[in-house]
Amino acid sequence: MSYGPADAIDPAQIRRALVVKLRHHGDVLLASPVIAALKRHAPQADVDALVYADTEQMLSLHPGLSRLHLVDRQWKSRGVFARAAAEWHLYCALKQRRYDLILHLTAHPRGAWLARSLGCAHAVAPDHPGGFWKRSFTHLYPSPPHGGRHTVELNLDALRRIGIQPDEEDRRLVLAPGAEAQARIEELLAAHGIAEGGFIHLHPGSRWQFKCWTPERNAALIDRLQAGGERVVLTAAPEERELAFVAAIRSRCATPPVDFSGKLSLKMLAALAGRAKLFVGVDSAPMHIAAAMGTPVVALFGPSGETEWGPWKVPHLVVASSRHACRPCGNDGCGGGKVSECLASISVEAVFEAVDALLPR
Repeated sequence: MSYGPADAIDPAQIRRALVVKLRHHGDVLLASPVIAALKRHAPQADVDALVYADTEQMLSLHPGLSRLHLVDRQWKSRGVFARAAAEWHLYCALKQRRYDLILHLTAHPRGAWLARSLGCAHAVAPDHPGGFWKRSFTHLYPSPPHGGRHTVELNLDALRRIGIQPDEEDRRLVLAPGAEAQARIEELLAAHGIAEGGFIHLHPGSRWQFKCWTPERNAALIDRLQAGGERVVLTAAPEERELAFVAAIRSRCATPPVDFSGKLSLKMLAALAGRAKLFVGVDSAPMHIAAAMGTPVVALFGPSGETEWGPWKVPHLVVASSRHACRPCGNDGCGGGKVSECLASISVEAVFEAVDALLPR
């Protein structure tokens, strides 16, 4: 009797595979181990990926990746004919690759259509309701209820389902900043007199307001850290709402931090995080980026669950409320009001103590 699924796939027979992850930045980065694990078990295979264009930097330069195909969210606003032309161009590029394996890691309907139209011998996806979905794939793996396992492990289940068992090294996040981003960050830090490993990286924002700690408490934390001799470097996405949030923090600081908000690409953000002695932030893509760069992380969690989304494979401490039995609820703030009491109520002292405990001595 073979050890593993009866319908396992021989990795030696895989010539070309496509990994599909049409989600946000952090989700895409948490899928990077799938590419690394598949490439290690099938070194002869070309491993490609399909992601949204705005998440490209999460996987570009991945050492296990052959090609990166992109879906631009802006196609929807270009009119029927322009969008059809773009979709057709992408489909032709995928068809030409003649994939014999597709690993679709979400419930996005595009995956079912691709599995059917590309003619892959093997197509793997999480199990979801619907006859069309179930008949589109050759292998379905369990999609568990909320909670219990980290998202990285859930992504790797796609490989386990076809008989490829990842080892510990396969589970690590992979993010390559590239030489250009590394050089640019070296210049920026030097211009501010900051040495590598000589600062704490604080990224307080998120695309979701309900995941953010308050401006007042972020500012108080910055002041306390800098009063103790630490240098704090502040970052934020180049997005109006996040920049306004950072401005609100800075206006409350007695000792302003170095501020790179809105000035860094995602690759540069990774290069910066990789040079920090510690990262502090909320459940967001930059938190996962810091973890991918091997930087210790202090992560503030509110309505989202640290079991599924916590810092992965790095020294870390999660700061979360123990007084709110309702968390993690996944809601858009308490009562849908964009403010999560469980997160807003976390004390400055609790975060400072976590930072102090994790700082290298």
